[in-house]
Amino acid sequence: MIKRTKETKAALARRLGISRASLYYVSKQLPKDWALRERIEQVMTDHQDFGYPMISDELHVNRKRVYRVMRLFGMKAHRRRGKKPRKYGISRTSYPNLLKGDFPKGPNDVWVADFTYLPYHGRFLYLATVLDLFTREIVGLSVMANHGVSLVLQALFSAVQGRTVPRIFHSDNGKEYGSRIFTRALEDLSIRISRSAKASPWENGYQESFYSHFKLLLGDPERFKTLGELVYEIYHCIWQYNHTRNHSALKMPPSIFAERYQKLMEKVS
Repeated sequence: MIKRTKETKAALARRLGISRASLYYVSKQLPKDWALRERIEQVMTDHQDFGYPMISDELHVNRKRVYRVMRLFGMKAHRRRGKKPRKYGISRTSYPNLLKGDFPKGPNDVWVADFTYLPYHGRFLYLATVLDLFTREIVGLSVMANHGVSLVLQALFSAVQGRTVPRIFHSDNGKEYGSRIFTRALEDLSIRISRSAKASPWENGYQESFYSHFKLLLGDPERFKTLGELVYEIYHCIWQYNHTRNHSALKMPPSIFAERYQKLMEKVS
């Protein structure tokens, strides 16, 4: 009979490639950062043009800390931008922002969604994504030539394939996310709907931050000769983001973080 020896926590941590402290996975800093994020959002609601220096003065908090938290959650002051494609409007149905005071409890607990546009030889291509707020992994995406409800619905369906549906789905108040077809899909999946307040893009800054990094990684979309080449590169860049590029908040690629967290939970359960 083979006698099994109990693996020490130090040995387990070395084998998983994480620190021994990570086995307990009790983060004291993240809840503090989350609480400061809420205070920053309140200041930005009252003063949309404030950057981190003025916000730190308003809150009497160290500027470096405010800057770090704003960067962590993709929060930026409102700035006038260049010409964008016309949007269809905002949703008439309002939902509260459920992320205030509700930190994600693990993978597939809170998903956030948004879409962006890419200029391509006189027209626009639209990319919709769904991001897991805990792992920062892009779990769903869709690429189309228009930004109707089909764009965001396809991104949602691609996310739920093979995954546990989340407790909360957060987005802005765009009419695409507020359509009856889309909200019914969330209701049928028993997912709670969360929305950013009107004219408060920082409340969905997680996706804003992702798109800023994504567009840098993609480069100029108009360098591609065909639309097919551009679409291929979009999928390739998102794969790189998930699997090969270290996330600033995680210090590792999101998919690696998700995998290690899953193994950790299996070991300590």
